[in-house]
Amino acid sequence: MRRVAVLLLLFLGMSLIIPIQQGAHDAGAQSLLIFGFLVLGAYTIGELASQVSLPKITGYLLTGVLFGPALFGVLSAEVIEELAPVNSLAIALIAFLAGAELRWKEVRDHLKALSIMLSSELLLTFGLVVGTLLLLQEYIPFLQGLPFREALALSAVFGVVAIVHSPAVVLALLTETRARGPVTRTILSIVLVADVVVVLAFSASLAIARIVVPSSGDVSTISAGALAWELGGSVLVGAALGGAVALYLRFVERELMMFAIIIAFLGSEISRLVHVETLLMLLVAGFVTENTTRHGAEALLRAMERSAAPVFVVFFALAGASIHLDALASIWPMAIAVVAARATGIFAGTRIGGRLARVGDAERKYTWLGLVAQAGVAIGLATVLTEQYPERGMQMRTLILSVIAINELGGSILGRLALVRAGEVGKGEYGGDEGVSSEHGAPRRASEAVAGA
Repeated sequence: MRRVAVLLLLFLGMSLIIPIQQGAHDAGAQSLLIFGFLVLGAYTIGELASQVSLPKITGYLLTGVLFGPALFGVLSAEVIEELAPVNSLAIALIAFLAGAELRWKEVRDHLKALSIMLSSELLLTFGLVVGTLLLLQEYIPFLQGLPFREALALSAVFGVVAIVHSPAVVLALLTETRARGPVTRTILSIVLVADVVVVLAFSASLAIARIVVPSSGDVSTISAGALAWELGGSVLVGAALGGAVALYLRFVERELMMFAIIIAFLGSEISRLVHVETLLMLLVAGFVTENTTRHGAEALLRAMERSAAPVFVVFFALAGASIHLDALASIWPMAIAVVAARATGIFAGTRIGGRLARVGDAERKYTWLGLVAQAGVAIGLATVLTEQYPERGMQMRTLILSVIAINELGGSILGRLALVRAGEVGKGEYGGDEGVSSEHGAPRRASEAVAGA
């Protein structure tokens, strides 16, 4: 009851202050005020969620839904736009920390099994989603009235977006539960590698769709050279940034919390200037840093986790605020059908892939639960579709966002269930090289950024 009372007081206070701020026409002050409100409100609802055995991230998402434009309206669309840099910073921190979670020895030892499971899961999920759209063509707004060939091309583009996972949700769950083990490793590896595969597949499918279904949008055609640089350049620039971070840790190793924020901002700006993919670039940077030096890497990751805590909370709250309940209400039967097809594909694909790869029983049974969630990358790809196909693309985006809303809320719960059933929760806290610092008792890996809420 104390937390509920605190939440009500926060809301009443915001209800009184926001009209005054709006009257002063100070957008910056209002955004800063709402940032603070989201941190406190999301922390509170996250704690309430944990008391009923839900992931804290679900509480953060519900905070956004509750106080976003769809319900109480504390977060207006203008404020969400003003806080967009928080999303960029969060994605940068998530990518670097996720890359640092991958050790070369572990990746090398499990590369074959990972490739088999990933291929099986993505291909089967893609086929089921596309098949579902074609079966329901007369009920899907962006497919109505199209000949089969054009409907197939647009369904393929939608299907590629639908198979995207969410590294952000997975990493947040790992930090909250401090999980470590084969299921944790498999889930994390699949969501990270899948992003690279999906970017390639999306570019190819969109190029084909442009030929089959001519576009009236203004987006220029993506050349093979530009695509090669976006991916290959991300690896090269990320490796260089990771090497620079390793050198800093070797010879300087001071003010690590400030340095962690600088890495995130610098990485985002570099990716914009040289036109490479931010997520992939910083993922590579984190991977190179972790695998090229042990000198100071642990301290840097702990500093990055501490600085990321409020950013992650606001990031997921903003994601919740972006969920369009009105759109979901209008097309929920089609959204449910796509969600069901996608979940079936993930379930069957990981089971079949796991059997072919001869992984352990726990990985075959529980990996699929950690792959249901969706978030940022899918939203970004959906935005590209609206730019390319102004009318049909907007209809596609509406359905995609509705699917993401369901998967984002339900996926975090299923992901936690996977880690609990696999018996891997809390196993990231043991000592030694993979455990905790003997001096501070802090978890070795991404551990406190969200869990400390």
